[in-house]
Amino acid sequence: MDIADKQNKEYINGSKTTPAVFIKTYGCQMNERDSEAIAGMLSRLGYRLVDHESLADILIFNTCSVRDQAERKAIGKIGLMKKLKQQRPGLIVGVMGCMAQNRGEELIQSLPHLDFVIGSGQLHKLPETLDAIIANRHKISLLSLNDEILTSMGMHHEGFLKIASCQAYIAITRGCNRFCSYCIVPRVRGREISRSERDVLAEARQLVDSGVREIILLGQNVAAYGLHGDTRPPTANISPFAALLTKLSAIEGLYRIRFTSPYPSYFNNRLISTIADLPKVCRHIHLPLQSGSDRVLQRMNRQYTAGQYLDIVNKLRERVPDISFSTDIIVGFPGETDADFNATRAIMRKVDFDNAFIFKYSPRSGTPAAREKQQTPQKIREERNQLLLADQKIRTAAHNKQLVGTIQEILVEGPSKRNSQHWNGKTTNARGVMFTPSPTIRSGQLLRIRIQRCSAASLFGVVEDDLKPL
Repeated sequence: MDIADKQNKEYINGSKTTPAVFIKTYGCQMNERDSEAIAGMLSRLGYRLVDHESLADILIFNTCSVRDQAERKAIGKIGLMKKLKQQRPGLIVGVMGCMAQNRGEELIQSLPHLDFVIGSGQLHKLPETLDAIIANRHKISLLSLNDEILTSMGMHHEGFLKIASCQAYIAITRGCNRFCSYCIVPRVRGREISRSERDVLAEARQLVDSGVREIILLGQNVAAYGLHGDTRPPTANISPFAALLTKLSAIEGLYRIRFTSPYPSYFNNRLISTIADLPKVCRHIHLPLQSGSDRVLQRMNRQYTAGQYLDIVNKLRERVPDISFSTDIIVGFPGETDADFNATRAIMRKVDFDNAFIFKYSPRSGTPAAREKQQTPQKIREERNQLLLADQKIRTAAHNKQLVGTIQEILVEGPSKRNSQHWNGKTTNARGVMFTPSPTIRSGQLLRIRIQRCSAASLFGVVEDDLKPL
């Protein structure tokens, strides 16, 4: 008997209502998207989603394992649930996602109050797992990796669709074949697989019909979409990802398309031309660099040089003059010298990034980089991290200052979380804009905003006119 058939029977703790589920997410946009897919699966089977652990019959922690800090934070929180379960023995507690895949059975042994551990390749098995636990109260561990996960990647929570948020994620690939020496993604998310173009387009149309106006395409290497895991960058005129962007752009009612994160080597002539030719593709590219030193890039197993990275940036700027860039940087990689660090600092100045996500190197168990003998001292990692953050703060502020007095087109997102009197939106270059709305303005509209002032992180302006009302 499946979960939906049990709605009128006693479930947990003697309750005759459908089980309440609380989902806590750690990590990246891929994890956020997985959590929403999980919520979609469960809500369609009759589960109720609640916004606090104290209200739940089932606690699900969807975890990240890419950085050590993310694991420690999740384990600390899950450990606190032991006391709650002692008070409510019928409570079901489970861990899903990358940390579950990475640590597996070890989690059940070290956290005996856990009822299940489901790895990142078995998220689609959650409903039947809960079914089995409710019926038999035994512990379950599912950790295999295969392409069955593709069947659940297009699921959305119905509540999300009803509120018609103007933005939504679509995961188009899963896993990674790049094997960067510092990264455990291939181990915890498996080898690279792509969803069918038909399924992606159907999901996009469903979202647009529900009121979504901007979609963000997700993948560990999103630009490798449709290449069947081939690690060789495609020739100049082959890019299934570019073909997908073209078909998505044809969807009426979809205003903007973003994507993250692409591997630099996949930006061939076909993809660059497609981005230039499609106005719906936002004029902002998140292009991970990681290091500006060729020596460090080689040790990272990043299969491009700093010069090749700059060539890609220059080609994109030549075709799309108003394009902006953000990036990921790792400082303090094992063996990183002052010269290596200065090379990174120099290329960041040269590219003139709008934004940068700068991380101190964190050893991950089982990766080649973690076995390196020349680990950079923590103090040096901290110092270099602070230098790059300070550099980037100056660049971001300068970019914002240049826009004061200009008129920018934004997609309205809604009320600001910090001040409900102000609304916010983003430019095609991913710059946040705050403004005071009129009563007729709605989330999902395209507006022209005259920028009046700026801070280091945001732009502030007034409405000029309405471009595309809902």
